[in-house]
Amino acid sequence: MHLYCHDHPETLSLGTEVVDARPGRVALAQSPFYPGGGGQLADRGLLRWKGGEAKVTGFELSAGKLWHLLDAPDEVAGAVEAVVDPHFRRRMRQLHTDTHILNALVFQAFDGALVTGVQMADDGTARMDFDVPAADNDRLRALEGPINDLIRQDIPLRFVYVPMHEAQAEHGLIRSRSVAPPPTPDGRIRVVEIVGLDRQACGGTHLASTGGSPSIRILKVDNKGRHNRRVRIALTE
Repeated sequence: MHLYCHDHPETLSLGTEVVDARPGRVALAQSPFYPGGGGQLADRGLLRWKGGEAKVTGFELSAGKLWHLLDAPDEVAGAVEAVVDPHFRRRMRQLHTDTHILNALVFQAFDGALVTGVQMADDGTARMDFDVPAADNDRLRALEGPINDLIRQDIPLRFVYVPMHEAQAEHGLIRSRSVAPPPTPDGRIRVVEIVGLDRQACGGTHLASTGGSPSIRILKVDNKGRHNRRVRIALTE
């Protein structure tokens, strides 16, 4: 799925039109919202129109339309302003970028270890699960310093779309054992590159460069069964 927020991540307020509506939900011609997925929480924000406004409480994809769920039963029509919560979006972009750095270092240090789960939280924490059965947990905790070094280097990120068959053929491009971002209608998949460090398929929102994040702390490393290790991180802000 090709999202407006992927091409215009800094656009947090957008004038657009309602293309379909039901009480308490609308589909828009264009939307600045990220609807969630891949462990990243959906954007929060507002929809404003002449004579009213409502909070956006969630999203549903149905019959090719992205429905914006509202906290009011209004049936909205015509011109609207869609407004993304800037602080929440930035926190998610920071966390998602930092999980990519963590993922890259684990992949490199532990023989191509794959991700088995990821979840970001609204309190500035995240957890990633990795298939690293022989890992020494202290080695995973020791990644905090290298992660923060890469954040401080302010490395740019690039975003490209590649054909799905090429993504599947490139070792390590699709890291998750269970989830990959959905392809665009023309069969391409979005790839996020931390320049000179790593390339991963991903459908979320990210910073323009790593220096947009504060440093992180590794809070804990847990054993989750015989194969999985769960690494919990937190933004220091």
